[in-house]
Amino acid sequence: MIDKAVSPMSGSPATFSPLVRAVIDSVTEGIVIFDPQGRVLFANATARRVIDGQNGDVRNRLQGLGARFSQLKNGPQTLGEAAILPTAGPLPLAERERQAITDTLQDTSGKLAETARRLGISRTTLWRRLKSYGMDGFRATP
Repeated sequence: MIDKAVSPMSGSPATFSPLVRAVIDSVTEGIVIFDPQGRVLFANATARRVIDGQNGDVRNRLQGLGARFSQLKNGPQTLGEAAILPTAGPLPLAERERQAITDTLQDTSGKLAETARRLGISRTTLWRRLKSYGMDGFRATP
């Protein structure tokens, strides 16, 4: 079997065969594989550059970067989830703005007034941007 795990599952996450790792690593998009509990099983080199050294919720970080999420299933059984980052390249202005807002909100522990001050925009403008990005319920990760 191509995708046979190198070591049997015994309460710890499975590892992928060398062939599967080589295939995932050869893809230009960043790919992160999560197990059903949401733990990171594997990330290719492109994705590791983005998530290495990240504290907190990797899934939220990937969502903020525009990753696509896809359920991994074998029939009715859910095996986990794959996050696929868009190909590297210049980010659109709206995505850079969203990322700046998200990063600043994290730095200020979700304080909107302080975030707006650091970004040089009004609180109303910040609130409107959060709403337009679907982030109006933003909570800073501890």
